[in-house]
Amino acid sequence: MTEDLGLVAWEAALMAATFILCGIIGVERQLRQKSAGLRTHVLVGLGACALTLVSAHGFAAVATPGTPFDPSRIAAQVVSGIGFLGAGVIFVNRDTVRGLTTAATVWLSAAIGVACGAGLPSVVVLCVLGHLLVIAVSRLVNHRLTTWGTRSVVTVRYEDAHGTLRDMMLLARAMGYRASLLSTAKDATGMVSVRMHFDGGPPLQDLAARLGDIPGVSTVGVRVQGVDS
Repeated sequence: MTEDLGLVAWEAALMAATFILCGIIGVERQLRQKSAGLRTHVLVGLGACALTLVSAHGFAAVATPGTPFDPSRIAAQVVSGIGFLGAGVIFVNRDTVRGLTTAATVWLSAAIGVACGAGLPSVVVLCVLGHLLVIAVSRLVNHRLTTWGTRSVVTVRYEDAHGTLRDMMLLARAMGYRASLLSTAKDATGMVSVRMHFDGGPPLQDLAARLGDIPGVSTVGVRVQGVDS
């Protein structure tokens, strides 16, 4: 009975660690207003941890001597099964793919749950620290890689007389960009085409997708040019 209570306490500690560590990732996604936030990441992690614990300890009482026993079977299915959930947060909007990072963090939460269930706290801590490090430096690295030797020009076509240009500038400023208006042109149908350059902020694909959601915007295009071109 003592061993059973000790096992229960150990399993409860693993579940609690999963809750906390997956919650850290979920809070980061929630703060960035992603489609999968705190609840999704915590639930994925807890589910993965529970399945791993069931796989490792759940069938010991019914197993008979000589019965094949592979505690990694259920955990292995978590890896492939979580892909369906991750695919649900990925979508394409006007040729711009969004949600890949969030899908990857959902998959990471499942891995954290499996590692906790397997009793590997060092792996779990390294996963969480790695995630936070990648998120912290990704904006700087993406900006450096995007602007080093290149110039990104965003072309937006929209209906005139709706305050659309003002809304675009406000959105860019809210996302941390510095916007420069390169040129504007209006055709006979009343549609306006503007060419803009943006510095700073998150990856430009995120801004392009948000610009496409502004009422009146017809198309958004991103063109990368060499600085000397």
